[in-house]
Amino acid sequence: MTDPVTTLTALAIAEFAFKKFFESGVGKLGEKFTETALTKMDELRQKIWDKLRGNPRAEKALQEVEKGSKDHLNKLAVYLEDEMKDNPDFAAQVSTLAQEIKAGKIQVNSQNIQQNYDNSTGFQNDIDGGENFIAHTINIHKP
Repeated sequence: MTDPVTTLTALAIAEFAFKKFFESGVGKLGEKFTETALTKMDELRQKIWDKLRGNPRAEKALQEVEKGSKDHLNKLAVYLEDEMKDNPDFAAQVSTLAQEIKAGKIQVNSQNIQQNYDNSTGFQNDIDGGENFIAHTINIHKP
């Protein structure tokens, strides 16, 4: 039985390493991460490839992930988790790289707040890293 905490960690690491295969364009990825973080992604991906090379099932998962298969990303995370458990030095290396990538994520925070003092509606958008979050409609009535 796998440890769910470790599985999540392995999956998060795999997601960072192969993120560019799931983004709609490399330019979009460049808007979300610093250049250093993008370089670290390549380094992390290569480190994972080097460690899993020789395991035919892991290699198949790696190849499919590079074609954009999210199902195979989950399989890859299992192989990665096993390697991390068997090799603490490798686990420390990939964890450190993943943390460096995470630290290189560009945070975009902006707010658009509209307050209306009549019967019209108001809204708030909170944008973080290119994702839009739309809050409930806010109605403010003044007597």
